[in-house]
Amino acid sequence: MLQSANSIVNNLHLCNSNLTLYMLQATGIHKSYGKLHILKGVDLEVQKGEIITIVGASGAGKSTLLHIIGTLDRQDQGTVRLNNIDIATLSPKKLSAFRNEHIGFIFQFHHLLPEFTALENIAIPAYIANKGKKQTEERARELLDLLGLKDRANHKPNELSGGEQQRVSVARAMINSPSIILADEPSGNLDSNNAESLHQLFADLRDRLQQTFVIVTHNENLANMADRKIIMKDGQIIM
Repeated sequence: MLQSANSIVNNLHLCNSNLTLYMLQATGIHKSYGKLHILKGVDLEVQKGEIITIVGASGAGKSTLLHIIGTLDRQDQGTVRLNNIDIATLSPKKLSAFRNEHIGFIFQFHHLLPEFTALENIAIPAYIANKGKKQTEERARELLDLLGLKDRANHKPNELSGGEQQRVSVARAMINSPSIILADEPSGNLDSNNAESLHQLFADLRDRLQQTFVIVTHNENLANMADRKIIMKDGQIIM
């Protein structure tokens, strides 16, 4: 009897050791716009601390998939779970709060507000989450220091280089310590030196903070530095 019980316990430990806990799970994702079927049953799983890049020709469905897992759009079929929460079950108000807390976004064009300083731009998502001014500014300054922009806190976007502006957008994406950061062609508007610097920054943030990234890109250097490179074609993941 005791041997049988020990055997069961050992088997349970073995099973648990083989289980992978995913931060993000997208299963059977379909999306159409009118008669145009964009995503055709996409499955994607991402672990904490991974850098995933998604590549493929224009029209393959990369950005559509990114928008769906980022809750900016909704799938026609399938499920998206982030931190084991099915986002389709959230009301619009709760979804907005969930997105602001758990998901950071970086786009090709940084979308910084020109009338605000770097520090103020970074702080915006935290203020939306009703975090205190002192706490928010301390966190923003920590991020500016981490990203090599300590002396640029009070500069407005037109006083920053393109690479500096994109780093401010990275800090803005991180201000609420999100579970995952989604980036759509983040280095597409940068010269080669700034692009390479940004790519290294992603790797450093993963190593130092266990930050998770899903990145859509046409940049082969960025794609190849990821933990996993996913290739999409005609609305499906082929590799």
